[in-house]
Amino acid sequence: MSSSQPGAAGAARCPVSGVAAGFDPFTAEYQDDPAGTLRAARDSEPVFHSPELDHWVVTRYADVRAVFADHRRFSAANALDPITPLGAAARARLARYGFAPGPVLVNEDEPVHRRRRRALAPPLAAERVARLEGRVRDLVTRYVDRFVARGHADLVDDLLWDVPAIVGLLVTGVPDEDIDRARNYAIKMGLFTWGRADDEHQVEIAEQVGRWWRLSGELVDRLKREGGEGWVPTAIDVHRRDPELVGDNHLQNMMMSGLVAAHETTTNAAGNALRHLLARPAAWAALCADPAAIPNAVEECLRFAPSVLCWRRRARVDVEVGGVTIPAGAAVLLVMASGNRDEAAFTDPDTLDITRSNAKRHLAFGTGNHACLGAPLARLELRVILEELTRRLPHARLVEGQDFGYLPNASFHGPRHLRVEWDPAANPLPADRPRGHRG
Repeated sequence: MSSSQPGAAGAARCPVSGVAAGFDPFTAEYQDDPAGTLRAARDSEPVFHSPELDHWVVTRYADVRAVFADHRRFSAANALDPITPLGAAARARLARYGFAPGPVLVNEDEPVHRRRRRALAPPLAAERVARLEGRVRDLVTRYVDRFVARGHADLVDDLLWDVPAIVGLLVTGVPDEDIDRARNYAIKMGLFTWGRADDEHQVEIAEQVGRWWRLSGELVDRLKREGGEGWVPTAIDVHRRDPELVGDNHLQNMMMSGLVAAHETTTNAAGNALRHLLARPAAWAALCADPAAIPNAVEECLRFAPSVLCWRRRARVDVEVGGVTIPAGAAVLLVMASGNRDEAAFTDPDTLDITRSNAKRHLAFGTGNHACLGAPLARLELRVILEELTRRLPHARLVEGQDFGYLPNASFHGPRHLRVEWDPAANPLPADRPRGHRG
């Protein structure tokens, strides 16, 4: 990339190409194969302006990495802004709840970002997260116990929705009795940020977001009174030592956005991984035969089908990316899912290869100063889920012809349903078989 002086031609004067005109991240085609819909862009127009979104779209691996790394010329301030501007009615509904979005780690810039991240990161450090493996495995085991002898399951409803939610709330520090209320609101945040709703639906979503905002404040107040362990209690300790670094508004926003990050993205990542592994019996069988291959398979699944398709930045100055000048002030959409399928970065990128040597270089967790703090926790959960399912249900198969039910939004990507079936009498562990088949 190279800088240019302000005054470069803006998007309004750019001709709209076929690639740009055809890009619509809310379509069923995009939900089914986001990277595939951008193949032509990667090949011939890797940076283009989308009139649909009024964002500059960046599709190649090297360019996405470069923008993520360049915090001097690109701001993260727009990372959580609704991609579809809110109408007056939705804004009024949010105002009833005193909704006051503010900067959290993902949408703030240096130098305060580095100071806050350093203060808030310890609970999510890899060595701290590793101590949770026993609790995560016990939780996965309890949920699998409920359906293993049944012969069929919707893995999202029966396992993948609840487990990351409970783990996320545990790590965040939310009391157990508040789990159900918190979980009910969290999914609306994804649609609020990344969806395209009409005015009526915007108001419905805004109502749920407002309630979630209010509950987040109540949870923070409770943790202030009663204490606890986890990410938000750690932030409360920082707040008491340095209220300018972590203020009350930051705590409430942190609670609100942190649970979405800890829950829905991991649910989606696990659903994507299982969908694509089970659709490839040879890959699934290889993991069943060799559990040591699972950690690299996790990385390859994150590359092949990430749960967060794209993220955003705003250009501070005119900047050249991929031979195209993005004007100062313009919004930028970094499509990690497309970069992960760039043949300049990955050999045979459209093949899911669980032995891929450089799979971990994927962009699923971003990169640079804002790389995902929760990556160690997500990796742990994905590994344990795959270890337990390959051990207890190696003969599971996808139900044919099912609708995975992806939500129409630009970034948060995962199946709402994942139906599988198996012969319970053939379960490898005798205790998992129905009575009469345990001999």
